[in-house]
Amino acid sequence: MLRSASAQIFRQVVRCSSTDASLILERSINRVQLLGRVGQDPVMRQVEGRNPVTIFSMATNEMWRSGDGETSPTAPGDISQKTTWHRVSVFKPGLRDVAYQYVKKGSRILVEGKLDYGEYVDKNQVRRQATTIIADNIVFLSDNIRERT
Repeated sequence: MLRSASAQIFRQVVRCSSTDASLILERSINRVQLLGRVGQDPVMRQVEGRNPVTIFSMATNEMWRSGDGETSPTAPGDISQKTTWHRVSVFKPGLRDVAYQYVKKGSRILVEGKLDYGEYVDKNQVRRQATTIIADNIVFLSDNIRERT
C-alpha cells in the first residue's frame, strides 16, 4: 500500500497538467555526477553582454582487468585503464567565483550538474560539436596532489 501511495505521489510531482487537457507536461531528469581530478587550472571568460563563466577540464578513469584475471578477482591479469576528459562550465555566480579561486590542476573533486550539447565554429571556420557539464555543485575532496608530495 505504501508503495502504491508513493508511486501516486511521484506521478503527481512528475506530471503537471496544463490548461489544455490533452497536453500533459512531464518532468525529465538531466543529472550528472563526476568524481575525478582537475586537468587544468580554471579560466574565467566573459562574452559581451553575458555573465562570466568559469571553465576547466576534468578527468575520470575507468579501470578493468582483462586476460586470465576475468574469472577470478585474485588471479593476476592485465589491468587496463581509460581516461575520459570532460569540460566543466560554472555559471552560478557564487560557485563560479569559488571554482575560479579554489579549483586547481590535480585537485580531486566531485562535480554535480547537467549535460549540455552545443555547437561552435572554430578558428578554421569548421563547425564543431561540444559536450559540456554545467556544474550546480562542486565538492572539494582533497588538496592538490602536488602539495601532498
